[in-house]
Amino acid sequence: KVFFVKYNDPIYVKLEKLDIMIRLANQQNIAQVLAELKEYATEVDVDFVRKSVRAIGRCAIKVEASAERCVSTLLDLIQTKVNYVVQEAIVVIKDIFRKYPNKYESIISTLCENLDSLDEPEARASMIWIIGEYAERIDNAAELLESFLEGFQDENAQVQLQLLTAIVKLFLKRPTDTQELVQQVLSLATQDSDNPDLRDRGYIYWRLLSTDPVAAKEVVLAEKPLISEETDLLEPTLLDELICNISTLASVYHKPPSSFVEGRTAARRFTLPPRAEPSPGAETEEAAPVPQQPVAVMAEVAAAPPQPTTDSLLGDLLDMGPSQPVAAPSMAPAQPAAPGGGVMDLLGEDFSGLQLGGGPAPAQPAGLMGGLGDLFSLSGGVGIAGGTYSAPKQVWLTAAKGKGLEVSGTFSRRQGQIYMDLQFSNRAMQAMGDFAVQFNKNSFGLAPASPLNVPTPLLANSSAETSLPVNTTGAVQRMDPLTNLQVAIKNNVDVFYFSCGVPYNVLFAEDGQMDRKVFLATWKDIPAENEVQNQVSNIMFSSDVAQSKLSANNVFTIAKRTVEGQDMLYQSLKFTNGIWVLAELKMQPGNSVVQLSLKTRAMDVVMGVQSMYETILHN
Repeated sequence: KVFFVKYNDPIYVKLEKLDIMIRLANQQNIAQVLAELKEYATEVDVDFVRKSVRAIGRCAIKVEASAERCVSTLLDLIQTKVNYVVQEAIVVIKDIFRKYPNKYESIISTLCENLDSLDEPEARASMIWIIGEYAERIDNAAELLESFLEGFQDENAQVQLQLLTAIVKLFLKRPTDTQELVQQVLSLATQDSDNPDLRDRGYIYWRLLSTDPVAAKEVVLAEKPLISEETDLLEPTLLDELICNISTLASVYHKPPSSFVEGRTAARRFTLPPRAEPSPGAETEEAAPVPQQPVAVMAEVAAAPPQPTTDSLLGDLLDMGPSQPVAAPSMAPAQPAAPGGGVMDLLGEDFSGLQLGGGPAPAQPAGLMGGLGDLFSLSGGVGIAGGTYSAPKQVWLTAAKGKGLEVSGTFSRRQGQIYMDLQFSNRAMQAMGDFAVQFNKNSFGLAPASPLNVPTPLLANSSAETSLPVNTTGAVQRMDPLTNLQVAIKNNVDVFYFSCGVPYNVLFAEDGQMDRKVFLATWKDIPAENEVQNQVSNIMFSSDVAQSKLSANNVFTIAKRTVEGQDMLYQSLKFTNGIWVLAELKMQPGNSVVQLSLKTRAMDVVMGVQSMYETILHN
């Protein structure tokens, strides 16, 4: 008992040990982990006890086979009647209900017995959520919610919001006998409250219920997405690099050392020997064991160009002069921008949690690869000139919507820098000037790297072209489609908004050539269900030409092999935000149809990468 955590450990050590136990928990050791956590929940350190109870809930969510045992453990803890233990248990049981709907609802009656002992906002809000969500199974649900309503004005905002939603759910499930209750809570929320969030939600519910009860039911009682315990999301390449830098801040913030270096300072990077040597989609011989030695790589880290702040789409647009540079990224990990920050902000998922992959390691001599030497020897490789694909300019803002200003543009990548190539046309009868630009939060953190430079005044019936450097250090928010970019253009006439799509290839980074052994290990680590295949037709050239075209767009060929007259190219690419995509391209001379297989942990980018492959090969 109490084997992992000692009674005299400092609290920060105890909490770190708890986190490690959860990360290591699996179906084989979950019984031992739960026995430890149950003991910790009886300690005298209140903060540690709370974290231990939460850890039991995280184990239930992470290891599905242990969920029933975890619920039983939580019920045992509730029976202790220790106030703070009961409250933490109810909070985590709510999460278990979210993860496993319609499975453990038989314990609701036990939870309701402890209603009077709840005095913490999070616990009260969790209990209210459970009552509202399963109101049809609780006979006295209306009475229970009404007891919370008596002190509505004194409740925490979190409890008030949850109570409002729960009573509306109850009304939609039992409209005949709860009409008075829902009118009472709507009145309290909209007329007696000075909390804008509560008031707005009350008005939305009121209007939904009064205009279209069916739509209200679809919105309020919609199926909730399942929650998951995400503790192991590090890319293998990044994990290896962090292990090599275990004594530095890199391992604390889970970021590569190069991200902490400002200016053109060389950063020393180490890579671990690969864990395994699988061959993607091809039979290989077993490689002979080779003494492994650490490999050091000197990497140049370019300084981040200055960018304007983008907390809000409007921000300072209405009085925006030349954009002021902001400080270089801090050493703390970037936090996702809060949704709702501007006129065009979208309520989306945080996309910044996708982990950064390590840079390419130097190529290994072919002799070190043992039986895989033939697979990982790039033969052929004639030097065929290729250029980066740049999409033709499109009209993004018509003169009708821009009060005479027409904006056309495209994106390109030149010498490692993303550019927004713009053409401004003045279709009005007066000159225009004072141009400025700002981007909304987007999936890849795109932001202007310098002020917009348009020759002014832009006379009537004239046009001007400019290239705006773009960096990737702006605010991040997932967009739909993924590469959608919302832009605000200001001039002396007004502020204009439009959306445009960023071609995927301009987001492919120059350091996307993965080390051969790392490629093999990563291909094996990515689950088979993450492999997506498709065909590209009308390819009338050799694999050498395809390799050259793709390489010019930062899609790097790691290895090439010819099997039964069929050329197989193994490739890697890396997005500017660190997402890696691995590819296998099969080409057969005389056959215009090419087989493309993609593997990545970030499945959202697959369709865009497939489309970009076709575009690059056809242009």
